[in-house]
Amino acid sequence: MTQSDSLSSPTAVQDEPQKSPASSGRLPGDLDMWIMVLGDILIFSGYFVIFMIYRAMNPEEFLRAQQHLDVNIGVLNTVILLTSSWFIARAVISARAGRHVQSIRLVYGAGICGVLFMVFKSYEWASKISAGHTNADTFYSFYYVITGVHLLHVLIGLIVLGVVIRELRNPARRRTSMVESGAVYWHMVDLLWVIIFGLLYVMR
Repeated sequence: MTQSDSLSSPTAVQDEPQKSPASSGRLPGDLDMWIMVLGDILIFSGYFVIFMIYRAMNPEEFLRAQQHLDVNIGVLNTVILLTSSWFIARAVISARAGRHVQSIRLVYGAGICGVLFMVFKSYEWASKISAGHTNADTFYSFYYVITGVHLLHVLIGLIVLGVVIRELRNPARRRTSMVESGAVYWHMVDLLWVIIFGLLYVMR
């Protein structure tokens, strides 16, 4: 086989590494997902601004109520979601490299972290309600609304990850952009929690 034949053979073409989104100038994922993510961030930003306004108006009341939050659970949930972000980021890298089985396992890892987050958050909610911290308190009314809407986004994120796994399992439907879109949404969920953790648990 001549050098020109080897260069033009299908095998040689298949062995060429795929260009990364950064090198090709393409935004990772689908544009529709980015629009939805930016819209969600704007909505949460509104919640955060209103929370800060009410906190500035009633700093002592908010501080007293904040003392009853379990910072340890907040830290644990933060670590869990940051770990899930690592899983989904590695899943994207594996999918781009054509290692689909590995990518599926990594997406499962991100999903398990999401389920763990929901379990610990549900436990925290139950403990606060049983202790009498209801939405009759201004701080806890924000707490339940903000964390509740975020919890809904975690649930939606788990559904998105399920769709990603379904596509990765089907050779005829495998799209790297779908994995990237799932990762974009999941990273948004994690980012929002980091901000929520800072506002509700850490800021004094």
